[in-house]
Amino acid sequence: MQADGSIAAVSGDYSVNLGQFSAPAFDRAGHLATGLPLASLAGKSVFARQLHVLVQRLAQHGLLDYRLFSPRDAQDLVVIEPQIAGYWPQPAKLLSGDTIVLSRFAYLRRRGNEMVLESPRAGALFRICDPAIAATLAALSRPQKISKLRKQVASLNLDLLGLLLDSAMLIRDGDGLRVNEGDRNLVLWDFHDLVFHTRSTEGRHSDPVGGAYAYAGVMPPLPAVRPPWPGKKITLDKVVPPEPASPFAKLLRERHSTRDFDDQNPIKLAELAKFLGTTARVLSEWKSGADVDGGPEVTYSSRPYPAAGSAYELELYLAVSNCEGLSRGLYHYDAGGHALVAIDASARQLRALSMAAEFAMGASGPPQILITIAARFGRISWKYSSIAYSLILKDVGSLIQTFYLTATDMGLGGCAIGTSNIDLFAGMTGLEFHVEGPVGQFALGRGRKAGGSS
Repeated sequence: MQADGSIAAVSGDYSVNLGQFSAPAFDRAGHLATGLPLASLAGKSVFARQLHVLVQRLAQHGLLDYRLFSPRDAQDLVVIEPQIAGYWPQPAKLLSGDTIVLSRFAYLRRRGNEMVLESPRAGALFRICDPAIAATLAALSRPQKISKLRKQVASLNLDLLGLLLDSAMLIRDGDGLRVNEGDRNLVLWDFHDLVFHTRSTEGRHSDPVGGAYAYAGVMPPLPAVRPPWPGKKITLDKVVPPEPASPFAKLLRERHSTRDFDDQNPIKLAELAKFLGTTARVLSEWKSGADVDGGPEVTYSSRPYPAAGSAYELELYLAVSNCEGLSRGLYHYDAGGHALVAIDASARQLRALSMAAEFAMGASGPPQILITIAARFGRISWKYSSIAYSLILKDVGSLIQTFYLTATDMGLGGCAIGTSNIDLFAGMTGLEFHVEGPVGQFALGRGRKAGGSS
């Protein structure tokens, strides 16, 4: 309870204000330390409604776990740990005639001394506390009818199965759903690629992201330059005579990251147009015959940076905060038409996107333009197996270096950003995270002349 009568959730130096509530609601919320039955939130009294609002706000900030508890054994069966903001347990209804099977994206692994069930599609992970449940999950690698499961497993928990179904850990089998899991775009994803995409970005897991120095107390850092091999050394400076650096070599050496921008002298629309035209516009398009027997004709394009198989799966989305001649907002860069197309995104979403970039860079303010590099994943995975996502990341690296060199050549500032929130992007664009989503970010603008670069 705060001095002004509001309630805050506090952890160390971090706090979240949850609003003002009555003393009885505050006292009852104290039971969350050991567990508060969801049924206690269902009342119609003012007290019950207040408690429900308080718990929902905690859930919105990802501050709740959910326990499936066995009163008979006085132990947890499963503890559900939300991975996305606002997760709320909603058991799907199951009938005796339903047939269910584990999603091909669900996996059970050891975490410390625990077993956890996870999926990149799920909004929560399930900590398995009862070995019997793990055995039931193993049986669900094959389609199982609910009526048959009830006979085989005496302690079958339908609420748990309903929660797993709601989280896409389980799917209903039938009508080809086991192949596409209800979404044909998922057919194009290998298991390891979708796991890596969701776990190496923000938005769909609750693990620490970025410079956490998790192993600082375990082992020393590796040296900046690898120690030489012990073999015979050929000194290359003696092979090539000294000569003036070419313009391109000078450009490479002048490339640097700019994290702070001159908002009194922002980038201009004409400069942005030149930057995008130099780095990313479509230069040509063509069609090719089928790559495989009986396959369809494939279209290709050429752009200023290299791309795996000429797929050019990357798309650019620009969050504009300060650009002379261009209104604040979110835009998609139409590389074929060399045009910007406005996307209806809320001011709150744009602010969240810019603040995350500012924090990731350790900057003193938001970037003038934040370029989110998104991938149309199916454009690559339609052809390539096992290496699709790694090829996308290689293409991102090529594009970011192209951004850096062009910004340097134009006298602009730029900075690659290592994190992106795939759930926030999905909310802003309405695109499913596994259809088209962020794989990189780049801040662009006019850098401050004094002390703005490193």
